[in-house]
Amino acid sequence: KIAYFQDLSRRVGFQEARQACEMDGGALLSLESEAEQQLIENMLQNLTKSGSGISDGDFWIGLWRSGDGLATSSACPDLYHWADGSISPFRNWYTDEPSCGSEACVVMYHQPTANPGLGGPYLYQWNDDRCNMKHNFICKYGPGIFPTVPAGNPYDTNKPEDQYHVIATETGIIPNLIYVVIPTIPLLLLILVAFGTCCFQMLHKSKGRTKTSPNQSTLWISKTPRKDSSMEV
Repeated sequence: KIAYFQDLSRRVGFQEARQACEMDGGALLSLESEAEQQLIENMLQNLTKSGSGISDGDFWIGLWRSGDGLATSSACPDLYHWADGSISPFRNWYTDEPSCGSEACVVMYHQPTANPGLGGPYLYQWNDDRCNMKHNFICKYGPGIFPTVPAGNPYDTNKPEDQYHVIATETGIIPNLIYVVIPTIPLLLLILVAFGTCCFQMLHKSKGRTKTSPNQSTLWISKTPRKDSSMEV
């Protein structure tokens, strides 16, 4: 399952991404072969071409190393392991990666608008990054475990990637608006009630001022017309 966030503020660190996948019964993506890597690449390409709005934004995968031991030595690349316990030796590092040091968690590059570097476009190769950096992420699920399917994203077995039950979760401005609007509903209701009460009172006072008795409304009219010889027509 791809978790892509158009809103940069909603992207998460490595451990947060890991917890999100585990809460849904899965784990951060492990890649065990070139074929599996190609499957993920095809899925990301299809999402980008579909006009879904997915653009630049790297994805956390489940490769990482714990501790800082030997972080700057030539043995550093061998310290990385998969969060789901996979022992796959498959790697797809970008040129001159991993750089190690303080960068201990791994992302899959997804920067289609960036200018190519020495290793070519920053697309689908791996790069180690600081674990507290904010990125999108990809979850993987074992046989018989299916992630929560977002509304409007049913499986399509006619697509090769969907035979593996690959789905994409995209979030953007609409979910953010929901988070803003829902907490304000009680306040909006209170304002509506106050406004209605005020209008009712104003209408009631207006009726009281305009209501007069029949006797009061005709006091100025003479019941017996008076003849005045001095008046001329």
